[in-house]
Amino acid sequence: MRTTVPGWALAALLLSHAPAAELSGVTMADEVMVPAGPTLLLNGMGVRKKLWIKIYIGGLYLEQKSTNAEQILASTQTKRVVMHFVTDRATRSKMESAFEEGYAKNAPGQEALLRKRMDQLKSYFGDMKKGEVAVITFVPGEGTHVSLNGAPKETIPGDDFARATLSLWLGPHPPGEDLKKGMLGLD
Repeated sequence: MRTTVPGWALAALLLSHAPAAELSGVTMADEVMVPAGPTLLLNGMGVRKKLWIKIYIGGLYLEQKSTNAEQILASTQTKRVVMHFVTDRATRSKMESAFEEGYAKNAPGQEALLRKRMDQLKSYFGDMKKGEVAVITFVPGEGTHVSLNGAPKETIPGDDFARATLSLWLGPHPPGEDLKKGMLGLD
């Protein structure tokens, strides 16, 4: 008698053996599949700190690895940022303030154009707890896909919004130079 393995079980088995990278106790896969899209490669990982407190480990996934932030922001390829929270101190109000500050510094003059979509993104984040994961995937022509702890949220349209949001980490004023360097694989 021949036994067949369901496709989902085979995929889970293969993914469980995929190489991974580790930083500060957080492990991220070297590759991830985007549904109906390309395979993305882990470009790098960095730590978001506020003073001496680690807030999250950020991972950047790209179709092709790069250390050039400007080229990454300008590219029309799919990109993904993963935020793995390592503290319970990332409250809703702190997350909202961080997003507001990031957009003001990295997409100056665009706040009015982006406001409604910025508010939509901010509304997805509550008090983030240790172990929670936010995944933000930028798909050209589709928009910004967000999931929190595996639960997908409504896609936010616009390549302009995707670029402005990715600039929060890769723009001239990231939340931390160590985070940006780590995500760019320069660490």
